[in-house]
Amino acid sequence: MGEVSRLIRELLEGSFPRIAVRGEISNLSRPQSGHVYFTLMDDAGGVGGASRLSSSQISCVVWRSAAARLRGRLENGQKVIVTGRISLYEPRGTYQLVGEQVEPAGLGELQRAFEELKDRLKAEGLFDSTRKRPLPFLPRTIGLVTSPSGAAVRDVLRVLYRRHPSAWVRLVPVRVQGTGAGEEIAQALRLLGSPGGQVEVIILTRGGGSLEDLWAFNEEIVARAIHASPIPVISAIGHEVDFTIADFVADVRAQTPTKAAEIVVPDMAELRSSLRDTERRLSLLARNVVQARNIRLERLIRSRPLRHPSAFIQELLERLDDCARSLRLGLHNRARQWEDSLSGIAGQLDALSPIKVLSRGYCFAMTRSGHAVKDASSLHSGDDLDLRFARGSARVEVRKIET
Repeated sequence: MGEVSRLIRELLEGSFPRIAVRGEISNLSRPQSGHVYFTLMDDAGGVGGASRLSSSQISCVVWRSAAARLRGRLENGQKVIVTGRISLYEPRGTYQLVGEQVEPAGLGELQRAFEELKDRLKAEGLFDSTRKRPLPFLPRTIGLVTSPSGAAVRDVLRVLYRRHPSAWVRLVPVRVQGTGAGEEIAQALRLLGSPGGQVEVIILTRGGGSLEDLWAFNEEIVARAIHASPIPVISAIGHEVDFTIADFVADVRAQTPTKAAEIVVPDMAELRSSLRDTERRLSLLARNVVQARNIRLERLIRSRPLRHPSAFIQELLERLDDCARSLRLGLHNRARQWEDSLSGIAGQLDALSPIKVLSRGYCFAMTRSGHAVKDASSLHSGDDLDLRFARGSARVEVRKIET
């Protein structure tokens, strides 16, 4: 029996190296081993390969290593596409599908819709880095758009209050998946962006999940609400490997909700420590500058001894005395020059003076009206004349005129 089972297993694995099967999950089991077991019920047959199983159901197993890579949580009744290989479970002699990858059915359509919207919004410029705004350094008010019951809100609040306890957080609760979630998210962004929003930055976040779970953040209405927001938006959707349209439009994309909280505010303890280090460095720098200036001053003093202020003042007084003496001497010399010049002029005037002529025996005749007599013909007999001598004067009467 064992040899037969081994031959059958080799035949199956050789004939079906890798196939993709679409169906509905039932009898789901997750034992403590970490493996996942379920039955895949027929749902329109095989997909993605040439083979098509004719049976209505097939046993499936996803080993623990592959189960750790699954996107989202598998549930009974879920329609999925299981990609893997056919193998034989030898103890029972039954074949099974060993799943290497499990994706929700319809994932391909969602992915195509995602790429189409991404390309269209990118062409419109919604992803341009030039329009992305810087985040405030230390915001006092933070808007938070997420589900109030998810793990993401707890992670964000825990980190925010640890790093910046005085920050005020305004939580706008929304659904983060399902019908109508996109409209709620867009409305919350518009609310926080309005004048009554009173926030400086917005965190848009939720935990991880499948492409279907995160689809609300791939909706166009959410992308345009982020683009129109006057407040900077940080997107933190899912895990590090998850990317949504919201991530491309947002001003900053955080890898996880926790990382978003770390990005939006600095750690106050670290900030205080950094400030203390800066203060110490500035103090040391100032001390070094003062020491260098003192050394330079001492060198200047040694090379050029400083004089006492009184000596400097005494020198100025001496220079002032010298200037006064020079001024007095100059004025004396100039006075002598003026005196000599005046003496010469006085001598010239004295030589030309009528008084000097009178001293030689002449006299000067003037009429009673004060006019000098220059011609005898201008006189009449009986005129009174004043005669001016070198010393004294006399009044005479004209009795005879000879011309």
